[in-house]
Amino acid sequence: MVNNNPNSSPVDYFDTITSPLHRQFLALRMFYAEGASAEQVASKYGYTLSTIYSLIRDFKRRLNAGEDDPFFKESKRGRPKLDQTGEVKSLIITYRKKYLSVPEIKSLLDAQGIQASEKFIHSVLVDEGFARLPRRENAVRNSIGGGVTPRAISAEKCEVISCQPDEFSTQAAGILLFLPIIKSYGIDDIIQQSGYPETSVVSRLSSIMSFLALKLSNVERYSMDDAWCMDRGAGLFAGLNVLPKAAWFSSYSSGITRDMNLSFLRSMQELWDKEALLSDTANLDFTAIPYWGDDDPFENNWSGKRTKALASIQAVLAQDPDSGILCYSDTTVRHRNEHDVILEFLDFYHQGMSGKLKCLIFDSRFTTYQNLDKINKQGFKFITIQRRSKNLEAKIAAIPKSQWKTVRVMRANGKGRLVTVCDDSTSLRDYDGPVRQLFIAPTGKTKPAIIITNDADISTENLVRKYSRRWLVEKEISEQIHFFHLNRNSSGIVVKVDFDLVMTLLTHNLYRLFAMNIDGYSHCDAKTVFNKFILNAGEVTVSEAEILVKLKKKRTLPLILQQLTDSNADSLVYPWLHGKSLHFSASNTS
Repeated sequence: MVNNNPNSSPVDYFDTITSPLHRQFLALRMFYAEGASAEQVASKYGYTLSTIYSLIRDFKRRLNAGEDDPFFKESKRGRPKLDQTGEVKSLIITYRKKYLSVPEIKSLLDAQGIQASEKFIHSVLVDEGFARLPRRENAVRNSIGGGVTPRAISAEKCEVISCQPDEFSTQAAGILLFLPIIKSYGIDDIIQQSGYPETSVVSRLSSIMSFLALKLSNVERYSMDDAWCMDRGAGLFAGLNVLPKAAWFSSYSSGITRDMNLSFLRSMQELWDKEALLSDTANLDFTAIPYWGDDDPFENNWSGKRTKALASIQAVLAQDPDSGILCYSDTTVRHRNEHDVILEFLDFYHQGMSGKLKCLIFDSRFTTYQNLDKINKQGFKFITIQRRSKNLEAKIAAIPKSQWKTVRVMRANGKGRLVTVCDDSTSLRDYDGPVRQLFIAPTGKTKPAIIITNDADISTENLVRKYSRRWLVEKEISEQIHFFHLNRNSSGIVVKVDFDLVMTLLTHNLYRLFAMNIDGYSHCDAKTVFNKFILNAGEVTVSEAEILVKLKKKRTLPLILQQLTDSNADSLVYPWLHGKSLHFSASNTS
């Protein structure tokens, strides 16, 4: 260590000891150069006698071994040479003789673990006198070089997974968390027994699971297969080595009919009913699936999201207000038959249910008064909003204050809201008998709401609350359009919209089941569940008896691992994975 005191003299510089290494040098110099005894050296420099002997011994050994100077080292200026032995230079020359360019040579060296920049390779070629290569066409460039030119990596061909012992990483490890739900509810058996098509390579179960893998992963478009066509974790979900390519999805859906979708929906509805996930009430609503193509083969339908009518496919959905399960969909709705959709839903219900359904809730434009009469005569209760008119608004304005009463409508969070209402009865055109009419007084800038129902027994508070919950189905519809990405007809790969909506319903219900099983998250929508739990990578280890999935560290990971333990998910076996069980754990990395 150099003496940096600006007031020191040259004599002080040589006499002042600045480091232990400096002290050792002076002690050995005094012993050898000045001929002092070991006792004298130890006394002057504060060493013990044994330490002096050790210094002498080690110094002799280093000199005899020919090692570097122990006190003075020659500083080497500049970076160390990259190619000490000349092997790298020889490789560069060999590759250039095969007419490979500098970037191609660098790629080959990188593949061998040799770190050499393009600048270094270029300097070697210039020193050796190689001229610049002429510009070449791709076909010419690929035909030379003895086949050593790097090629683009191609995706594996889709086939049934072998489940041989293996290890691999995946960006889609999170969707594997849905496999215990699919197996425990028997959804895989329903898919196997459905009428959906299959091929000699991809089975019926693997086909539907491939669609679910993309929906569960929040894949925006089926045509964007670069993001998932080589991910083995997504393939494992479907019992395949990798998912099929984009064109397969369009080809598969082209053979699916409306009857196949209805049969599958009916089987799923029976499952939801068996699992007590369907109550005695169903919310129904329309949604418009936009069409953005140049042609205009579709009718104009009102889009609540865009607050205007646009060319679209009119679809209807049915939702259970208690569980949030979506149990019915139909994209064959046209203007000429949209008012009869509710009767078609009742026909669908009668063919698969046990008679639990008692009440239908829908919007004022959903059907006609004539169909309300048919619903009433079939023994079903209905709750809907009556369209406002000048006569009705005048009738509301003329109601005396004594007939209005204030009720507290309880919310799901235990809090209540005061609402001013007036209960009355009226008659409707094309409807046999009176109906109950409930006026809700306007608050602020809102206009009065008018609810009509044929349920004379329900309390005013429950009537208002029951209809207010109908807005949940509109929230679910909006969620499907934006999170599940209902495949638009302008997509590069077109999937039949009716089948796409059925897959969307099943995916939505899987997210609902997932959320319902996690304490504190049952109210969360699919996007929140995806971001908190499903969006995760991991490592997969396939052994002879089981498949171990190590999920990357995440704040909510302990919660889901505990839920899997409590539900005995480790005991489930998966036939499409060769009867192996699936085990989840936390990885050591995030």
